[in-house]
Amino acid sequence: MWEKKYTLFTDVKKKLHILSLLLAITVAPWLTSCHDSPDYKDDVYGNFDALVDIVDSRYCFFEEKDIDWRATAASYRKLISPETNFVELFFICSALLDELRDGHVNLSSRFDTSYYRAWWTDYPQDFSLRTLEEYYLKFDWLTTNGIMYTQFENKVGYIYYPSFSYMIGDTSLDYILAILSRSRGLIIDIRNNGGGALTNIDTLLGRFIKEKITGGYLIHKTGPGHSDFSEPYPMEYKPAEEGRVMWDGPIALLTNRSCFSAANDFVSVMKNLPNVTVIGAKTGGGGGMPFSSELPNGWAIRFSACPTLNADMEHIENGVEPSPGCEVHSPDEELAKGKDAILDFAIEMMMKYPAPDDNENEEGTGKAGL
Repeated sequence: MWEKKYTLFTDVKKKLHILSLLLAITVAPWLTSCHDSPDYKDDVYGNFDALVDIVDSRYCFFEEKDIDWRATAASYRKLISPETNFVELFFICSALLDELRDGHVNLSSRFDTSYYRAWWTDYPQDFSLRTLEEYYLKFDWLTTNGIMYTQFENKVGYIYYPSFSYMIGDTSLDYILAILSRSRGLIIDIRNNGGGALTNIDTLLGRFIKEKITGGYLIHKTGPGHSDFSEPYPMEYKPAEEGRVMWDGPIALLTNRSCFSAANDFVSVMKNLPNVTVIGAKTGGGGGMPFSSELPNGWAIRFSACPTLNADMEHIENGVEPSPGCEVHSPDEELAKGKDAILDFAIEMMMKYPAPDDNENEEGTGKAGL
């Protein structure tokens, strides 16, 4: 892989030279104003070595991914010479970090932020927002806190939550669940949800459980060694406070490869609930809590430092599988024609459950009112 990237660097040598001249005017004062690290010189070699050592001592998935970090870093260091400028160095370092195969890893400068995209670009998308809006929601839905929701004509409730960056208000969630409370089942669609605030997991999950549960475990780094970790610390979730609208009916949770980070954690916890079926494709992973540091020249480095485990003490860094028998894919050609196989599978599953009688007392459905 690094040979291909090196060829790219040499092909754009002239362009990099022009860019480096411009950066020398605008960026140099910012670079020299930062305090040098006491252990590393603020040159191309010093910054590269600082990056390698910081990641070596704090990154948490070397053994999980079978990565020989020192050997890999040594091969990339050969690409550096005294003539290497900081723009070239940035792309060399970015290519090295891509070897971690981790979407939580970023190197940030004033001119770019690196990001490993292959965790989702190498897989089918299995989702089209346009198809959902046009053929299933028919351009008619309710929305609050970034959440789109409706009840289909067959009395199946549907929620699309595109990002955990949208904070969920308790009152808004009360209205959503109350409006959908007469549904035979609830579909929660988080396809293309790249993560966000972990606190939203607590808010959502609290509406689906009746007692405190241990949804997973967190491990902390305790030393510079690749195996220096603490004992697993349980992550506990509690039911929503009394008086909030709850849901205890069947749930279909829809996933694709672009479910990452907090969304990945949410799937991991939800999968253990007895009334939840995970449908779709394996999630994209991202089961590590990020740590941030800085290189001598001021570039910021962010990477996974604390592994997250599921309730069975298994790593979820590489993604969460759908429930048995529920791996479904929605090919692009079918989505373009208005057919979403993952959503259709979930709707068909929910149709097996009886629709609540409109005259039935709401308390008898197991879903509280406002």
